[in-house]
Amino acid sequence: MKNYDALADRLIEANKRLNLTAITQKDAVMVLHIEDSLTLCDHIPQGAKVIDVGTGGGFPALPIAMARDDIFVTALDSTAKKLAFVEQTADEFSLPLKTFCARAEEAAEQLRETFDVAVSRGVTALPALCELCLPFVKIGGRFIAMKAKDCEAEISSAKNALSVLGGEIKEVLCPTLSDGTVHTLIIIEKISATPLKYPRRWSEIKKKPL
Repeated sequence: MKNYDALADRLIEANKRLNLTAITQKDAVMVLHIEDSLTLCDHIPQGAKVIDVGTGGGFPALPIAMARDDIFVTALDSTAKKLAFVEQTADEFSLPLKTFCARAEEAAEQLRETFDVAVSRGVTALPALCELCLPFVKIGGRFIAMKAKDCEAEISSAKNALSVLGGEIKEVLCPTLSDGTVHTLIIIEKISATPLKYPRRWSEIKKKPL
């Protein structure tokens, strides 16, 4: 059931205990968390296996699982208390979603190239994000990075990372939300296998991004 209103209420209530989001007004949650997450839906193929890398409080994982019962979503995060909220919410709404508690660079050892689509929202700069996310994606699949409006410099800085990791930017879209906020979707195709040495440890990624 596509009950986004109830999802917003559940997030706001849980946030009082768990600090899941800095956005606490319901209208803003509906737009900046739920509506924003749903901009992904037109770019996820039918029946896709999807991983949300760094899901936090469950965005975009929960809204896209609610919108698309043909897909299956794995919500990945290293913070167990946030994933507990995501898992309980998925169970309450009978969503096609499971959680996986680990750092992305550790989870890639088990889940390498097993997903049709990886998505990530506001985790880190694009070169590092590509290194964390592309290893999860099958050749022929895609990684969709959700970014703020002005990310041209990030896109330019990710050229080497994309070349090394087997990705290629297919298109850059700038959806406008109902409150006028403009965000960016960077759609990256996985055109070749990611070398097995990636992703590196997070300390190495930060110290020397590709």
